[in-house]
Amino acid sequence: MSFKQQTRELLHRMPLARFHPVLLDSLADYNRHMLTRDISAGLTVGMVALPLAMAFGIASGVPPEAGLYTAIIAGFLISLFGGCRVQIGGPAGAFVVIIYGIIAQYGISNLMLATIGSGIILFFMGLFKLGGFIKFIPISIVIGFTNGIAVMIGLQQVKDFLGLTIAKMPADFFEMIKTLYAHISTFNPWAFAIAITSFLIIFFWPKGYSMGGPQWKRWLAHLPGTVVVLVLSTLVVTIFNLPVETIGSKFGGIPQGLPSFELPDFDWQTAKQLYGSMLTLAVLGSIESLLCARVADTMTDDRHDPNQELMGQGIANFIVPFFGGIPATGTIARTVTNIKSGAFSPVAGMVHAVTLLVVILAAAPLAASIPLSALAAILVFVAWNMGNWREFMRLKRMSLSYKATLLLTFFLTVVFDLTVAVEFGLVVACIFFLYRMNNITVVEPATLPFHMPDTVEAWHIRGALFFGSISKLEHVTDPHRLIAADSAKIVILDFTDLISIDNSAMDQIEVFVRALHRHNHELIIAGATGHSLRQLKRTGIADELGPNLVPDMEFAMARADLVLAEMAKKEAAL
Repeated sequence: MSFKQQTRELLHRMPLARFHPVLLDSLADYNRHMLTRDISAGLTVGMVALPLAMAFGIASGVPPEAGLYTAIIAGFLISLFGGCRVQIGGPAGAFVVIIYGIIAQYGISNLMLATIGSGIILFFMGLFKLGGFIKFIPISIVIGFTNGIAVMIGLQQVKDFLGLTIAKMPADFFEMIKTLYAHISTFNPWAFAIAITSFLIIFFWPKGYSMGGPQWKRWLAHLPGTVVVLVLSTLVVTIFNLPVETIGSKFGGIPQGLPSFELPDFDWQTAKQLYGSMLTLAVLGSIESLLCARVADTMTDDRHDPNQELMGQGIANFIVPFFGGIPATGTIARTVTNIKSGAFSPVAGMVHAVTLLVVILAAAPLAASIPLSALAAILVFVAWNMGNWREFMRLKRMSLSYKATLLLTFFLTVVFDLTVAVEFGLVVACIFFLYRMNNITVVEPATLPFHMPDTVEAWHIRGALFFGSISKLEHVTDPHRLIAADSAKIVILDFTDLISIDNSAMDQIEVFVRALHRHNHELIIAGATGHSLRQLKRTGIADELGPNLVPDMEFAMARADLVLAEMAKKEAAL
């Protein structure tokens, strides 16, 4: 067989996911009514996404147009190639801290490389059907790092919320606190007034899907509170010429035109240091997008394709950096708005992207007067809604493992970074999991019928035998027991209630079987089914046991009687 044929055969055997965007299925029975719903929802979400995209871009350490380009290009591609009908993709709050840290350490060009790399990782995660494995990350870790990111987003906005004069905010938590404290004397009351007023307007503004009440309220409910804040704050700053920092004064405004294609500067020595950042962006993006898709499923009675969603996210993150964008993922707030606005298919997400593009082409110059304090208020509100703060109040009712994992992940996210937090969180979660599995594993003497002699002993095993619990089997398999005067000649292991057994436990049993045989003793295993039976066959222990592998304890008793009789005949012959 040639190398080409071998490669083809290998790929054929690999469990690869089928590339099939959900858009193809959604358009099968598409009609004018559905198109009307999608256009209406897309326009609404586009208005909601406009201020958020700019705010997330600025908070990440890039110009506001980078956030808009991400919402346009990545948002369109995620809807085009994704696996969820109603998910809206774009820049997200979860990425803000990560992106800011990457830029501070490696620069914008290397952020582009890290984003491209994360897109490749995401695509292959979906291609190799890893979408389902994200659910194995404990919810305590997800809540911990989400709350930690929310704290960091809020802390980053203190500068613009208070109107402080700081050239560049550091990425480190303690350095942030130190810098804010050192510049508190530059407090700008006008910026703070705009920020606090903007926050209150957003907080109390009726939701876009609230349709009750008088006619005027129903009309206002269709306007997103964030858009209202942008318009009002811009008008106030322009009319009264308030001394506050704006998009124009900080970034020179937003370019009025399409983003241009640009290749990133490639430095292999630096790129080798970006693997951690690529993996962090990919893992966080997969968690955020699939959690968002799961929320969408519960609201629409639908089921997304996690592997296709990851492939769609991968394509978007691979392409968007070439047009000045930043990492993108599924966004819960915009997805919920999309659903509440009546979206039916991914067409709504594509309309949302086109809406943002039209805004840039038609009204980009107007954005120059948007005050940064108003955008800071929007992000503070996002951070407030992003965190699951009630979970801290419920901790006293939770288990020790849940508390430790959540709090450790939270504090490490705030003090260090998300990568360290997730790594340590997973280690702690695994340790507690092993501890719990060890506690539910029981190896205890089994009661034998009164007619069985003392030369037969039986042990009932319940739970899972793995490297963390095989210590409970050591007493049974201790070789010193075999040379004792009163040692049992036949040992029965009851596997009836054994859920699982790993290679470490199988190795210990295999060594025990050989030790028994050296002393002319026998091992009988009863009730092995499922995973334990497959393990016995795979390791060859089943063949070594032969007839001593029996279906239940009743057969084990009969087999023990037969083996004892054979032993007695051999002793009599000697």
